[in-house]
Amino acid sequence: MCERIFRPLAHPLVLALARLRVAPPAVVIAAGAAGITAAVELGRGSLLAAAVLVQLKTLLDNADGQLARLTGRTSAFGRYLDSEVDLVVNAALFTALGWTTGHPALALAGLLALTSVLSLNFNVERLARRTAAQPEAEGGHVTVLLRRVYGFVYAPQDRLAESLVARRPALTSSSAVSLLANLGMSTQLAVFGLLLALGHPLAFVCVVLAEVALMGLALLPWRVPRRQEEAA
Repeated sequence: MCERIFRPLAHPLVLALARLRVAPPAVVIAAGAAGITAAVELGRGSLLAAAVLVQLKTLLDNADGQLARLTGRTSAFGRYLDSEVDLVVNAALFTALGWTTGHPALALAGLLALTSVLSLNFNVERLARRTAAQPEAEGGHVTVLLRRVYGFVYAPQDRLAESLVARRPALTSSSAVSLLANLGMSTQLAVFGLLLALGHPLAFVCVVLAEVALMGLALLPWRVPRRQEEAA
C-alpha cells in the first residue's frame, strides 16, 4: 500500500513542498492534525469524514520522509516527532472508536494489538538491516525531550522484539520481512479507513487482534512428532 499507492500519490505534493521550503516536521504536524481531526469526526459518528481524513493522514505521513530525504533535512528531531505523533494519533483514533461504539475495552485491546504489530514490523526490518534502535541524539532541548519520551515508550518494545528475533532468527529472513512490511502503518490505516467507510469501524479491532493471534501462532515452538523425527 505504501510503495504502490501512497508514496506515488505523495510525490507531487513533496515536490511542491520542497519548492515552498516547507520543513519536514511541519508536514509531520499536519499529518498529526489530520489524524486527530479524524478521531474527532469518528467520535462524532461521522465515519465517512473520518475515513477520508485517515487517508489524508497517511498521505502526509508518506510525504514527510520523502521531503526530508529530498531536501537533505533528515534529523533525529523529525524521526522522534514522527514516531510519537503516530502513537498519539493511534491512541486518539482508538479512544474515539471506543467512545462511538460503546466498547472502550475492546478499543483498548485493539490499540495494544496494533502497537504490537507495528513495533514488530519496525524492529524486524531494523534488525534485518542491523541498524541502531534509535537515531543518534542531536539538537536542542526539545529533541532531548522527544528522545526521552521515545526511550520510555519504545525502548521496551525494541528489547522485546530483539528477544523474539534472538529466539526466532527466521523473523529477519527476506520473506518474513516482506510479509511484515505489508502490515505497516499505511496498510493498517487503509484497512481502517475502508471499514469506516463501510460503516463497520469495530471490525478493525478484529483485524488487528487476528494479526496478533496469527503472529503468536507463528512464534510458537513447533515440534515435529516423534514418529516423524524417527522416520526422518
